[in-house]
Amino acid sequence: MTGTTAPRRGGRWIEQWDPEDETFWKETGERTARRNLLYSVLSEHIGFSIWSLWSVMVLFMGPAYGIDPAGKFFLIATATLVGALVRVPYTFAVARFGGRNWTVFSALMLLAPTVAALVVMEPGTSYGTFLLVAALTGVGGGNFASSMTNINAFFPLRKKGWALGLNAGGGNIGVPVVQLAGLLVIATAGATHPRLLLGAYIPLIVLAAVLAAVRMDNLAPVRNDTGAVREALRDAHTWIMSFLYVGTFGSFIGYSFAFGLVLQTQFGRTPLQAASLTFVGPLLGSLIRPVGGALADRFGGARITLGTFVAMAAATGVVVFASGRSSLPVFLVGFVALFVLSGLGNGSTYKMIPGIFQAKALARGMSGEAAAAYGRRLSGASMGLIGAVGALGGLGINLVFREAFLSSGSGTAAFVTFLGFYALCCAVTWAVYLRRPAAAAAAALGVEAKPQLTSV
Repeated sequence: MTGTTAPRRGGRWIEQWDPEDETFWKETGERTARRNLLYSVLSEHIGFSIWSLWSVMVLFMGPAYGIDPAGKFFLIATATLVGALVRVPYTFAVARFGGRNWTVFSALMLLAPTVAALVVMEPGTSYGTFLLVAALTGVGGGNFASSMTNINAFFPLRKKGWALGLNAGGGNIGVPVVQLAGLLVIATAGATHPRLLLGAYIPLIVLAAVLAAVRMDNLAPVRNDTGAVREALRDAHTWIMSFLYVGTFGSFIGYSFAFGLVLQTQFGRTPLQAASLTFVGPLLGSLIRPVGGALADRFGGARITLGTFVAMAAATGVVVFASGRSSLPVFLVGFVALFVLSGLGNGSTYKMIPGIFQAKALARGMSGEAAAAYGRRLSGASMGLIGAVGALGGLGINLVFREAFLSSGSGTAAFVTFLGFYALCCAVTWAVYLRRPAAAAAAALGVEAKPQLTSV
């Protein structure tokens, strides 16, 4: 089987694609997949920047805006919620319209929230208007789901951990980049000029869309498969992995959005002081994500995920201690560790997803390309659902912070809640995927246990 590019309505299409064929992969597949990965990362990167825009905008919103910390947390939560919900249709749009075509469209969609924020970002604007514009930025969260589904189809199983980790990490790094850009504006022009930041992103959005149109491809074999969606919805592993993804990605995006506001509210940092610290955690968490995928490729995603949750619980304990004693240096150590660990867990959980569904195919007696095709089909359908539920974890984090600050003026109670959740994630990971992994898979399938699931 060879890969060919043929013109079709809507742009360039590759009619045949078999990444599990090593000859095809070496001759043409790897080069094409890496090229699509590069431009997918660029578009997703800017999408994350726009999605997390209000984590920066709230730093510009001084007393003249008349919005208290609880109101600012709700603005951030609104963007998080919409970003989580649109991930589901964005996932299935890839199969309906083509990965290249949807990347172009989804990139151009980022102009709407950016231009809207450019227009309304000034004192005197109503809170309802700010809520509406914050909701618009949620379209940037959808870019992640379509990008991951698209790149998942390009790479063979043995490379998915690395490829998906790099794709997601390159996208996630859009969070600290927009925060660094906000720091630059605040440090040079002051906290009253948010429009400088917004204006800088408009040409970058257009550039990402143009490069996707010129350099990316659509995969014709990736078809809209409603049967796969229904099967993924019925599969218990889709919802178990969604729960675990709440703990990894939900933590990353929730903390990324809330970090600067927590520093301002609990530790009395100025906008400039908060902005100078906010980007560090998301930056490290983004950079480490491909490492999590690579470690999962080598040692198994479940082992890395369990180790990550154990370490996240320990880091949260440090944060609880520091929050109770108002120790900013210790708080920063623990909080930055949470970012790094959530990044590792992001990479390992996304490695687990295709491995789980291919293991199920093997347990059903499939082999070779048939098992690989089944794994791609089900993992692609489930990724949007898992990504959407996981992103809701970010909403939960911001709402828990909001309630904690409303009731006590401190985030300590919120961190105690998160500690309990990570302990539960540890228990689920161990019980389902490590205690007796082959037996667990067999029980889910109703077939005789097979050893292959230990690679998950």
